[in-house]
Amino acid sequence: MSKKKSISVKTVGVNETAGIFGARDIAQIALLAAIIIVLSITPLGYIPIGAVNATTIHIPVIIAGVVLGWKKGGIAGFIFGMTSFIRATFVPNLTSFLFSPFYPGGNFWSLVIAFVPRILIGIGAYFIYKGVYFLLGKTPSPAKRSIASAVAGFGGTMINTLLVMGMAYLFFAQKYADAIGKDISLVGSAIVAVITGNGIVEALIASVISAGVCSALLVAMRFRN
Repeated sequence: MSKKKSISVKTVGVNETAGIFGARDIAQIALLAAIIIVLSITPLGYIPIGAVNATTIHIPVIIAGVVLGWKKGGIAGFIFGMTSFIRATFVPNLTSFLFSPFYPGGNFWSLVIAFVPRILIGIGAYFIYKGVYFLLGKTPSPAKRSIASAVAGFGGTMINTLLVMGMAYLFFAQKYADAIGKDISLVGSAIVAVITGNGIVEALIASVISAGVCSALLVAMRFRN
């Protein structure tokens, strides 16, 4: 009986690795969804700065990618994208056309901007973490986990910022210029200012939080690298 039980437990582990979500996986995703939704409906998640929102809501997505893997990181990013879409549709600001086709000026590319960069946050954070951890050597250590998590936090944030602002320039340059009250010739420099201003600040905050939270969770959940 004990031998059969052991085989059963091993099978569950293989299924989880293969991507079949069990009860624990569903519980983790539900918890992530709850955190992201709470952030999205409170001032903690979206902080208005001029025509754009500085965000902290991407940080749980980064943590999900690093700690739970790229699949759950992608799911967390999708949930983040959904909150962006809903907020832009029902609680709009000057640039909500970037995230909702239902806001005046929005179109199909609004959905791409709302979802694709967000999904790639968690996926990118996972692979950045793994890559940095590998480059730091094979011996596990708290310092390595913290450094890799910090770089993943910074990188995941910049993936989102660069993709959102880059696509804003490619697909909505004139509308963005009208929204911020500038000539279209100045849109490029305005977007660069957002990336180097808000984007870098968000990335540094995410880096610090990820270094502490991810490292602790990886140990608590007994993840092996």
